[in-house]
Amino acid sequence: MASKYDGLARIIIQNVGGRDNIISIAHCITRLRFKLKDESKANTDVLKATDGVVTVMQSGGQYQVVIGNHVPDVYAVVCEHAHISAESSQDGGSQQKMGVGATLIDWISGIFQPVLAILSAAGIIKGLLAVWSFVDPNAAATGAYTVWYSFADGFFMYLPIILGATAAKKFGGSQFLGMGIGAALVYPNITSMASAEAIGKVLEGTIFEMSYSSTFFGIPIIMPAAGYASTVVPVIVATWVAVKLEKKLKQVVPDVIKTFIAPVCTFAIMLPLTFLAIGPITSILCNIIGAIFSALYGIPVVGGLIAGLALGGFWQVLVIFGLHWGLIPIGMINYATLGYDFAMSPYFAASFAQSMVVLAIYLKTKDQKMKDMALPAFISGIFGVTEPCIYGITLPKKKPFIISCIAASIGGGIIGLMGVKSYAMGGLGVFGLPSYIDPVNHSMYSMIWVIIAMVAAMAVAFVLTYITYKDDEPAKSEKKNNVKTVENERIAAPVKGKVIELAQVEDEAFSSGALGAGVAIVPAEGKIYAPVDGTISTFFPTGHAIGMVSKGGAEVLIHVGMNTVKMEGRGFTKKAKEGEAVKKGQLLLEFDIKEIEKAGYSAITPVIITNTDDYADVVLTDAKEAEPGDTIITVL
Repeated sequence: MASKYDGLARIIIQNVGGRDNIISIAHCITRLRFKLKDESKANTDVLKATDGVVTVMQSGGQYQVVIGNHVPDVYAVVCEHAHISAESSQDGGSQQKMGVGATLIDWISGIFQPVLAILSAAGIIKGLLAVWSFVDPNAAATGAYTVWYSFADGFFMYLPIILGATAAKKFGGSQFLGMGIGAALVYPNITSMASAEAIGKVLEGTIFEMSYSSTFFGIPIIMPAAGYASTVVPVIVATWVAVKLEKKLKQVVPDVIKTFIAPVCTFAIMLPLTFLAIGPITSILCNIIGAIFSALYGIPVVGGLIAGLALGGFWQVLVIFGLHWGLIPIGMINYATLGYDFAMSPYFAASFAQSMVVLAIYLKTKDQKMKDMALPAFISGIFGVTEPCIYGITLPKKKPFIISCIAASIGGGIIGLMGVKSYAMGGLGVFGLPSYIDPVNHSMYSMIWVIIAMVAAMAVAFVLTYITYKDDEPAKSEKKNNVKTVENERIAAPVKGKVIELAQVEDEAFSSGALGAGVAIVPAEGKIYAPVDGTISTFFPTGHAIGMVSKGGAEVLIHVGMNTVKMEGRGFTKKAKEGEAVKKGQLLLEFDIKEIEKAGYSAITPVIITNTDDYADVVLTDAKEAEPGDTIITVL
């Protein structure tokens, strides 16, 4: 069944360099995140100008195509048309080398993205249960509360198992290997070691103090004070080492027994290594990170204020480059060790500041196109998804984006100054408010102050934008400077058949004109001839599409049939090759019309000038029939 995103998906695939240039695809809340073999092959300007694409970002080793809230639907169609399964597209085998920072960001985003929605859902439910307990002190004793709380608290408690699975997948290993490491970390008898009577301590008297109540052949099994439930760093590091180890073992263990012997050896080595070295060391490192932030926030009066101003003000800049993922583990570490987080809280006002800037633009602008973009972007922003606001409106106009950062900084400063704490990884936007209610003593202190900070940020953002915003001056009506000077270059029909308008083609990418002006031909015979003298710039491996550049510079796309890429070359016989210089009328391809129709596809063949904007005019034939060699398009 055709999707309304079929055309958009094809445009995206074509302009990221084609299917063969894609290593892997993933998506977050609003973006398709590609890893490409060669980013220079991507047509970024074309993608930015495509309806349905908000913008394109290149950051952290990823080529990010920002779509909006419906990105999961587009992602599914892109995977379908690129013949990449949704499962395998999340990790991508070999990839280009990245720096340490980019690799770390890539790891964190790849590990946390798959679980972020459920993690947020757990946080929202936990926050709502805290509201219920605040209103009714007896709520926690009810069966209904227990049922809901089992998920809200349980998901965080057993988070190491879940992150073990996503980490193993990200590192190219078996998800069950990571789950096994995570299960060991939260096993009840292991967890009970943290609270059992200690027989010894290490680093006593410091913030890194840890005790042990048992030994492994005389070596202390050192446990953090709260055990490993809800932790994130130990399982990720242990899983990374385990995946590396298992791959090495599989290279040396005989094939006949390696299916089960490799995992046995991996766990036999990894479990002691995790509990004796990786767990304690990563726990100490996490404590150091926590101590640094506690010290910063602990500076009398100005500590929290400075931290809040900085994080609130720069949060949206970090989001643009995908660098905010690097801060997510800090919050997760605090939840695991302290039961709450204060370091990340100042970011919360940013989405509301961004949204109010867009609302002010919506009310002030007289540009109907801007109004059409601004209202849905504002609604999206209130619910925490600000990419449509940022990329569609504020960032291109610069000043509104700066105002949103200033307003977010003010809100973040208030949050930091007042020591606001969140108690779970909550939802985005307004859905995140319940996460600021203390579930233990039901204090509303943090939520009250976060609302005050929100309101302050929203007021500053709205007022400053409304006062300063002006619509751009309308562009003067002039011919484009990049118009070609080629005179009357004629494009011939590449195939015999009936000529129809592109609007009659049942594919949005062609019928909308998104790919350029042209015509379509219902072929009467299965032969494609060169429509111009020029060079074959692209010849798809499946044979269904040919791109040519004429000697005069016209870029011609011949696309044989609709969805014929799914035939994977059946019924298509190439008579030329990519990069070959050809003469007008030269046979390029033979195809079997009956085979196409038998497979359930249309053989309609669009002929498009993909660089239409380079010309003052593109004149289309009014003939109803065409023979190879007949002029069907003239570019002026």
